Amino acid sequence: MARIVRFHEKGGPEVLKIEDVEVPPPGPGEVAVAIKALGLNRAEAMFRSGPYSEDPVFPARLGYEAAGVVTALGSGVEGLAPGDAVSVIPPSSITRWGAYGEAGNFPAEFVVKHPPSLSWTEAAAIWMQYVTAYGALVDIANLGKGDVVAITAASSSVGLAAIQIARIVGATPVAITRTSAKKVPLLGAGAAHVIAGTEEDVPARLKDITKGAGVRVVFDPVGGPAFEPLVAAMAPGGILLVYGALSPEPTPFPLFPVLTKHLTLRGYIYKEITSHPARLDKARRFILDGLGAGALKPIIAKTFPLDRIVEAHRYLESNAQFGKIVVTV
Repeated sequence: MARIVRFHEKGGPEVLKIEDVEVPPPGPGEVAVAIKALGLNRAEAMFRSGPYSEDPVFPARLGYEAAGVVTALGSGVEGLAPGDAVSVIPPSSITRWGAYGEAGNFPAEFVVKHPPSLSWTEAAAIWMQYVTAYGALVDIANLGKGDVVAITAASSSVGLAAIQIARIVGATPVAITRTSAKKVPLLGAGAAHVIAGTEEDVPARLKDITKGAGVRVVFDPVGGPAFEPLVAAMAPGGILLVYGALSPEPTPFPLFPVLTKHLTLRGYIYKEITSHPARLDKARRFILDGLGAGALKPIIAKTFPLDRIVEAHRYLESNAQFGKIVVTV
């Protein structure tokens, strides 16, 4: 038996329960992992409360990413062995391969031997943020030297990952956050400029930063009314990648700027990369190289023990964090 976090109905953080569950042995192509730490993601709160792209089947597990020790291999698995220290790239289903708990089985193609220099906490905070940011900025937008990228929700784990990746490829990361309270930490995290969206004129600042040329790439998980000001500051031929829907308000479609500047407004989720083996392999190598060189380093906002998973989810939804929330097991 293992202590596993499950929920039996949709709702707030309080629906999460720690239960003793019999975890089956790994199936063909799967790896059993004794989990040491797990990372929290906004998508998990949306899955718990709804709506989300995947519906829970009750009693439902949840959790996309974790780090721990391999305990057993299913048939057909090669390149891994019991005792290996590994971390998990988020697989396609949040409920089938849930990571919240003491143990779990995961598809072998998403289990990675990470750099030994990483702690369990850091290793649990790698893959969702870096794969998401890499896929949008490098794989799709072809971000490179001389580009300026506007990154909204910049103090989130994905936002901070995007800042680091932009710097690796020689681009200029502009962090957009709600207030100036996080300006100094964002600059310390590598942002070249910081814009407080509720205190400043976002299009004017972006045009000033780009000397009137406009921003070629925008990376946004929010949507809502802020969509139009972002589009107004984009360069002709630019691309806006929206990877979330954090705003509860409707997202307007800025028809005339899109037409006159021939912009691309594109929906994106990390599964575009993880469902494509060749693209995932490139992402994995880029991220492991960056971690090994120290150019990529996850920023941990706060850690909680597994017994405080409800409190951890409340903190996740508070928007107070700067970086990744990790739960230790």
